[in-house]
Amino acid sequence: MTTLTAAPARPGLRGLIARRPVTVFFVLANLASWIAWIPYVLSNHGLGVWDVTFPGGPLGSQLLGVLPGAYLGPIASAALVTAVADGRAGLREWGRLWRWRVSWRWYVGILLGVPAVFVLATLFVGGQAQVPSLMVLAVFVPGLLLQMITTGLAEEPGWRDFALPRLQRSAGPLGAAVIVGPLWGVWHLPLFLTQWGGGPDVAWYRPVEFIAVCVALNVVMQWVFNRTGQSLPMAMLLHVSINNFASVVWSDMFPGLSTDYVQHALLLGSSVAAGVLLVATRGRLGYDVTGRRAA
Repeated sequence: MTTLTAAPARPGLRGLIARRPVTVFFVLANLASWIAWIPYVLSNHGLGVWDVTFPGGPLGSQLLGVLPGAYLGPIASAALVTAVADGRAGLREWGRLWRWRVSWRWYVGILLGVPAVFVLATLFVGGQAQVPSLMVLAVFVPGLLLQMITTGLAEEPGWRDFALPRLQRSAGPLGAAVIVGPLWGVWHLPLFLTQWGGGPDVAWYRPVEFIAVCVALNVVMQWVFNRTGQSLPMAMLLHVSINNFASVVWSDMFPGLSTDYVQHALLLGSSVAAGVLLVATRGRLGYDVTGRRAA
């Protein structure tokens, strides 16, 4: 009779990463980004402790101040934890970034659905819309492409490609939604001390409301991710479509509203969409443990 024995656990830091890859990922993602954001937070774009101004105006400060920390956080942490926990085989399987081949309906649904929900939600919270200018429409597509290789590429390989599939296997779709959404929101918190989030005098409810937006929006993104065969580009496209509309089009369509209303509209639109999806899928959010796409 042959007795099967479990492989001995790896000792030290490598063993910890192998046993708790998702926990280590979340810790590393926050530490790496928050440390990298310190110069931006202390600069004239934030607390003003360090008399430095990043060149290039708002876009330059985003690229030079925010983006390095974004790249060093989710995507770099996910790559490092995957390499240590799963080795080269794990890195080779980290291929959801190339799953572009999904039905054209998903592209159309995201590219048209995001502006439609955004506009309707803003109208509901008290906005009066006007047709955006031709100049704004002209920069919409370039802005979307830029967002894909900056925000989308920096964040989504970590939150949706690394953490979400692992948590859905261990905690189920609802458990994963409860974990990823708040942690995704908390990761952004230091940026609320900068121009990105309103600066040192930002109202207390802004970061709280933002985390609530991330919780609701993560539910929608999780459903899209699962229903498209875990296509990371579709999750990226949904994420950056929201960012791009908010930063490029929204203020031109609703010039009479303060930027607070962007977040109010996001919370309303994403909460309604998340509630509908949770009810319609009975909490499964498109996930099926067998690997098939559920409702």
